[in-house]
Amino acid sequence: MSGPGFDLARVRADFPILRQEVRGRPLVYLDSAATGQKPQAVLDAITRYYTHDNANVHRGVHILSERATQAFEDARETVRRFIHAKDVREVIFVRGTTEAINLVAATYGRKHVGPGDEVLISAMEHHSNIVPWQMVCDAAGAKLRVIPVDERGELRMDTVDALLTEKTRLLAITHVSNALGSVNPIKELVAKAHAKNIPVLVDGAQSVTHFPVDVQDLGCDFYAFSGHKLFGPTGIGVLYGKLSMLESLPPYQGGGDMILSVTMEKTVYNRVPHRFEAGTPDMAGAVGLAAAIRYLEAVGMQNVSQHDQWLLAYATDALQSIPGLKLVGTAPHKTGVLSFTLEDVHPHDVGTILDQEGICIRTGHHCAQPLMQRFGVAATARASLALYNTREDVDALVKGLHKVKEVFA
Repeated sequence: MSGPGFDLARVRADFPILRQEVRGRPLVYLDSAATGQKPQAVLDAITRYYTHDNANVHRGVHILSERATQAFEDARETVRRFIHAKDVREVIFVRGTTEAINLVAATYGRKHVGPGDEVLISAMEHHSNIVPWQMVCDAAGAKLRVIPVDERGELRMDTVDALLTEKTRLLAITHVSNALGSVNPIKELVAKAHAKNIPVLVDGAQSVTHFPVDVQDLGCDFYAFSGHKLFGPTGIGVLYGKLSMLESLPPYQGGGDMILSVTMEKTVYNRVPHRFEAGTPDMAGAVGLAAAIRYLEAVGMQNVSQHDQWLLAYATDALQSIPGLKLVGTAPHKTGVLSFTLEDVHPHDVGTILDQEGICIRTGHHCAQPLMQRFGVAATARASLALYNTREDVDALVKGLHKVKEVFA
């Protein structure tokens, strides 16, 4: 497999945090599935907003408010273009994937899920796509059903047709597993669900960073992702929803820009998307997210995807050469996530020793405890790759893991 379709050294230079040494060693950052680092273009955009345009949006008539509003709505259009939504009104700004899913649970779930109904998820979901649906089902007297996962970390697609029943009110499914890297066949799942008039929500937190996403091509009804994993700021995220679906839903929160008029007797709600954006939004966050998207578009998402697969293949071979290391999640369609256990060494000890070598990985259950239970482990170590990672980063990880083995020999 060929290498990245971009100048990797130049991309790395765009991320100032990567230039530092930690614990006397060059930083090796392999935790991008938890949060991505920020290119200088994003940092500059946020600083420029706060030093030049900062004001509250939509309600002011002065020049700063006009500029802030323009920047905020331009960011919405940037997101629309990035995910290929049909209409800019289908882009709702939220705090992140978790809030986006909770928004759908509190609006669609409250309206459509009743006693005896079912919500279908999978065994590889992040807690953020489990707990809100448990809450909806508990409140409504409904049942949560689960698509199982096989030994490689793939969905058991042979079970889906039987699990999608006349009682199913929603399929909520991750595009890419945060704990395994497995890529799910969303287009096929949407087709199966829509054949039975069942809407689909997709958790895209781990997908938009690795390959192009076209929500119209996927056909999903909702798609959620976070800015901070997309190399943008924390505290900003996106819920995409088909316009007809959004217009049918009640508000999520009350106050601020979600209203047109208020009397003590009645409130008239604003149009979509503002109906779902109560209060002062994260204007700088939206500006920073738009800058991150423009940065990725300049690099080219197809190039990002090519780099991801190139480095994943290299890292997979390198880790499998380490005696006693077992990869957890070996689906044939994956992104750059390597979850593993090391014989006789607790994952937290693996992470602690690697940290002394300047290597940042994630250890624990990755907010996917049911999935850990499925594989019979309490936790794994997880190295996650991004567009700024190199073969040298992988080599440092392998060297660090050999040191871990020496410590526990």
